[in-house]
Amino acid sequence: MTRKKLRRTIFDSTLFWIVLSLIASLSIWVYVVSTENSDVTQIFRGVRVELVGEESLQNSRNLIITDVDTNSIRVEIRGPRRIVDALDSDDLVAQVDVSRLTRPAYASMKYKIIYPDGVDTRNISEVAYSPDTVTFVVSNLNSVSIPVRGGFEGTLAEGYTAESPVFEPSMITVSGPDAYLKDVSYAWVGFGAGINAESTYTIDTSFVLMDANGNPVSTAYLSTSDETVTATLPILEMKEIPLAVDLIEGAGATTANTIVTITPSSIKLAGDSAILDGMNRILLSTIDLTDFRSSFSETYTIPFDNSLRNITGVTEAKVDVEIVGLTTASFSVKNLSLINIPEGMNAEIVAESLDVILRGTEEQLGQITAENIRAVADLSDYMESTGTYLAPVKIYIDGSVGSGAVGDYTIPVSFTKS
Repeated sequence: MTRKKLRRTIFDSTLFWIVLSLIASLSIWVYVVSTENSDVTQIFRGVRVELVGEESLQNSRNLIITDVDTNSIRVEIRGPRRIVDALDSDDLVAQVDVSRLTRPAYASMKYKIIYPDGVDTRNISEVAYSPDTVTFVVSNLNSVSIPVRGGFEGTLAEGYTAESPVFEPSMITVSGPDAYLKDVSYAWVGFGAGINAESTYTIDTSFVLMDANGNPVSTAYLSTSDETVTATLPILEMKEIPLAVDLIEGAGATTANTIVTITPSSIKLAGDSAILDGMNRILLSTIDLTDFRSSFSETYTIPFDNSLRNITGVTEAKVDVEIVGLTTASFSVKNLSLINIPEGMNAEIVAESLDVILRGTEEQLGQITAENIRAVADLSDYMESTGTYLAPVKIYIDGSVGSGAVGDYTIPVSFTKS
């Protein structure tokens, strides 16, 4: 058999190809097995740092971890290729156990690389780390109560005013490490931007922690008892209310010949519309024009409902009254008499005359004589009185219209029992 025929016979043989396939498969298997089990070194970057035991640290020792210097590390791992190649940086965790810390300190601790469940770690090792440790601050955990302050950032409709904003709650508790708490002074609420308010405005809104100089502070590591506050801006209607006095006419004086000047003439009040809508004036006093000759001046406290706000700020008003076109004259009245003497009593006038001032026009007063004037005392209220009393009298002018007596008058009366 020639060589050529021999080669053809071998290549055409099924057994040859079976043996060749087994040899190739075995070679590949040997290569793969030897490659997978060979050790390789791989660098994993951005491995997440995780602190464990923080909750226990806070609950048992009132301590908190802050200012961690890094949130990821770089680690170089060596091990079988089949294991190392299957790992990813996101699968790994650099774990730091802080549960055994006991006091405030500036601490550096080593970490432990945690592998995913099911990874055989017996033949793998960490060759290098960067950084080698994780550094952080251990601080006491405390709380402070701070006031809520704020301002309305919108506008007020014309004719309205507002009181100071009201916040609920008015105080907020802030908890965190001492180093971060020391700068917190108050919680600031800015609300109502873009609002044109004409009625009380209320909104639930967030707040900003501020220091004593009005600068925002970092909220890192801080927690608050409330996430939002209810801010209310009380809106009040404003109204200009005139001041006034009532006059009791008499002794020739009427509203027509009396000039009344009130300073100030009005005040501006703010409050509930239901109250203000019914107010057309504020009455200061009632003035009897027979109490003075020609002029009167007095200062009065301005009265108004306690629920209203005095926007003007003035609390008193001066009232000047002047009677024009009239004059006065004095008369000695001898016609003195008594009426309604109590039963069982004797009453006697202990005077011969009474000086009386009359007011009227010059023409009216020129027609009056002392004989036209009577002074009459009503004794109805002296039922059981004995002794001498100054009894009020009423002045009558017979035959004259438009004039009258100015002031109050009395005459002495002696009372005895019958």
